Amino acid sequence: MRTVVVVGYDGVQGIDLVGPFDVFTGATTYLASTGLDTGYDVSVVSVGGRPVTTGPGTGLQIVTQPLPGADGLIDTVVLPGGFGVDGARADAALIDWIRGVSLRARRVVTVCSGAFLAAEAGLLDGCRATTHWSEAARLAAEYPAVTVDPDPIFVRSSDRVWTAAGVSAGIDLALALVEDDHGHEVAQTVARWMVLHLRRPGGQTQFAAPVWMPRARRDPVRDVQEHIEADPAGSHSVTELARRAAMSPRHFTRVFTEEIGEAPGAYVDRIRTEAARRLLEQTDDPVTVVATRCGYGSAESLRRNFGRRLGISPDQYRKTFA
Repeated sequence: MRTVVVVGYDGVQGIDLVGPFDVFTGATTYLASTGLDTGYDVSVVSVGGRPVTTGPGTGLQIVTQPLPGADGLIDTVVLPGGFGVDGARADAALIDWIRGVSLRARRVVTVCSGAFLAAEAGLLDGCRATTHWSEAARLAAEYPAVTVDPDPIFVRSSDRVWTAAGVSAGIDLALALVEDDHGHEVAQTVARWMVLHLRRPGGQTQFAAPVWMPRARRDPVRDVQEHIEADPAGSHSVTELARRAAMSPRHFTRVFTEEIGEAPGAYVDRIRTEAARRLLEQTDDPVTVVATRCGYGSAESLRRNFGRRLGISPDQYRKTFA
């Protein structure tokens, strides 16, 4: 049995903690059903072994055990994120424990802003790491020795440290570790038990849900947005979009970028990528047909833009999410 400890603290994100916990215990249950006693002994631990409460307004209290001593054999340490992570990384006892346990554990796993705990302990210096997209800039600013990549769902940051984007991505990483330990069939069975579509590859961009599209305040710009979204395959040059908004191209580009947060051309490309995603999920159309229906000149153009935005090919996306 591999010993897994999940660290708790006040303000921890519930799913960051419980998600990986359920993956490891689910794998143990499945392995036991096949007559194998080679799963995981999983526990939630904290400084002093006191109960911890999840983030503001939730009030979920989790019973924990004390942090294991230096003589304990630990396979995997999971460091979840949450609103309380700043308080946790200010706890010298916890950071000292993380620094010490990292020397003897086979791997340390961070989920979401749990990367701040590993960074504070010096485990990510000189490494590429990921975290939740909303925390990436802060992690990079506060720990300049860490190369922060906000795109992947998870990455192997070093020989012994893995970092995940957070929330459901912690489940993806835990499934990947189960697959490393026990093979594809065990990981896939656990994924099915948890009613997951399929385990997502770590290099995939953080895009579990369709991208939220900001809405413009000004009616002419909002009208242009709706026009693009209604017909992704249409001819949406800046000149034509500006004419629709009754603005000069230069003024339209400035106003659109201020309202939406990206230039018109980039927005058009994002809408086309989203449209392609939906067609890949919902139809059996060949990639060449999907490309045409979404305004791409060729299947190669779709593949190039899809890979640049989502970090995965259209074919692999369809295989995973159709």
